[in-house]
Amino acid sequence: MPSITDSIGRVLGGRYRLITALGTGASSHVYLADDVSLHRRVAIKVLHPALAGDTAFLKRFRAEAQAVAALNHPNILQVYDSGEEYGEPYLVLEYLAGGSLRQVYDTGALLTPEQAAQVGLEAATGLDYAHRRGLIHRDIKPANLLFDADRRLRIADFGLARALAEAAWTEPDGAILGTARYAAPEQVEGCVLDGKADVYALALVLYEGVTGEAPFIGDTTIATLMARMDSLLPEHEALGPLHDVLLWAAAPDPAERLDASQLALQLDELAHELPGPAPLPIVDAVPVEELDDIDSALVRPARPQRRPPDGPDLTELGVPTLVTSAKEAKKAASRDKKAAPREEPEDQPSSARRRWPWIAAVVVLAGALVAAGAVFATKSKIFTPSHPVPLLVGKSLTQASQSVRADHFKVHQTGQAYSITLGPGLIVSQQPTPRVDRKTVSVKEGSTIGVVVSAGPPPVAIPNLGTFSNCNDAIQALQAVHLVGVCPASAAQYSSTVVAGAVLGTSPTGTAPYGSSVTIITSLGHAPVTVPPVTGSGSTYATASAALAAVGFVPSQNQAYSPTVPPGQVIGTTPDPTAGPQPFGSKVTVNISLGPQPVTIPDSVIGESVDKVTSTLQGLGLTVAGPYGPKGSNKVLQTDPAPGTSVPPGTTVNLYTL
Repeated sequence: MPSITDSIGRVLGGRYRLITALGTGASSHVYLADDVSLHRRVAIKVLHPALAGDTAFLKRFRAEAQAVAALNHPNILQVYDSGEEYGEPYLVLEYLAGGSLRQVYDTGALLTPEQAAQVGLEAATGLDYAHRRGLIHRDIKPANLLFDADRRLRIADFGLARALAEAAWTEPDGAILGTARYAAPEQVEGCVLDGKADVYALALVLYEGVTGEAPFIGDTTIATLMARMDSLLPEHEALGPLHDVLLWAAAPDPAERLDASQLALQLDELAHELPGPAPLPIVDAVPVEELDDIDSALVRPARPQRRPPDGPDLTELGVPTLVTSAKEAKKAASRDKKAAPREEPEDQPSSARRRWPWIAAVVVLAGALVAAGAVFATKSKIFTPSHPVPLLVGKSLTQASQSVRADHFKVHQTGQAYSITLGPGLIVSQQPTPRVDRKTVSVKEGSTIGVVVSAGPPPVAIPNLGTFSNCNDAIQALQAVHLVGVCPASAAQYSSTVVAGAVLGTSPTGTAPYGSSVTIITSLGHAPVTVPPVTGSGSTYATASAALAAVGFVPSQNQAYSPTVPPGQVIGTTPDPTAGPQPFGSKVTVNISLGPQPVTIPDSVIGESVDKVTSTLQGLGLTVAGPYGPKGSNKVLQTDPAPGTSVPPGTTVNLYTL
């Protein structure tokens, strides 16, 4: 594979200009690139040229790239584009400035159980999202866990491991060993894998982060792989309460192992029990602001040297001058003593009187030295005890003040900052810090520790969701800006303009805290409508259907007899106004009168007595006339209209007797 610097300056796909190298591996080089079309910085992973001739690999590579590009989760690295150029396949990825977990490990830093729980929670959440969509990573390791500038974790290289595994090429032994370091036992056995293989690898990654050593490491690749067969995760005192969670996450039998959702749940519960984690010591990637041109991108500027702590400088306080003056005074006194003429004994009192002024001068000068030293010691606190600076990140101001009281430190809030990991009121940073370059920092009693307090998650602009036709699309749009969309049925509202199921808006509107829930308000469609009254004198189907259509109903016609409503007029509707509001756009039947229902003269009247026939016909609403026939006859021989004839109610029926 060509040197990583050989390609700097090339343009891939007509839009991605390679600016500088970010890293290299067995199968690829990674570059920082400028997307000249969208004017943004991206990461480009250029794969080994040997893969370009592998048809099976290219087919799998394209399919996996498309599948991963469809993933949209805050803990999965986004894939923007893919292609092939100069005989080399490449991926266009989201650029992250926070480096990888491997870079953190390479500094020698160890994770606290609190930090490991946070890293594991974010990784498990991303894995759960991918596993539910049928994607398995197969190569979870520290180098594939990246961070943005806010220390949020992203999982990289989804799908790439599977494509490389099916390629007809051989990776270097180091690359195989790097993957075997975290491989699940079922990968060794060649079993069909599921998402629990990723969970196993993640457990080993977290174990290494806290303890400083990966478990089950042998002298060879085979020894490394065989060491974990049927083996439980070894105990380590540094893990603390994290051990039990990792023990089940790294169970050798996949049937007994946690899946990603279960691991995320257990880590979330553990995180609530542990103190807030200190910020991860991420290793910055190439700063974008330093990449003004290609040449400058190749050289990282040296970090400025730390300034010495403020305080008095002994060479500037005049103490050496005072000491020199004292010595000179003694020398002068000695010279004067030697130079003075010897006197007779009777003159000794006079000689003694001459020495006393010099002795007095020396005493006064010595007193001045002592006083000056005392003043210097007091002002410089040279004799004030020092204590290590405690870690205050994750504590409240009250907790921090209480924790430093024994060392006589003071805590002073110097500002506020948004934080996605620490709640409002908790300390997100401090100065001085407990450690610098892995060395403990100590300050004198009475010193003030400046702290920056969390203002809670940063506000995120809520996008306009009014163009979405369903709730799921709106949820994904919110997820892209790190908000959690929910669509409770109780939030749905009627709308006379928006179809049912489409999005009306959100609650709240404008902005919401990073990672918070946003209620998506969907439409129930038009509100139900009450059927209007359409009966009355002169009401016809034409007038009734027009009134119903005007309020959103679909009218239909039905004819029925009515003893009271004239033919052609409206009897009523089904449903009628008393039935209450009806769905907008539903059907309402208009019942039109055919007039009174006809009566059929029964055949049974023939041969019956006049009295009985009269009673029967009157009971049917008919009028009886007669009888007509011989005097004294009482049997009905015939009727007019004849039996079997349908006549309107009130019709007169003539009876004829024999």
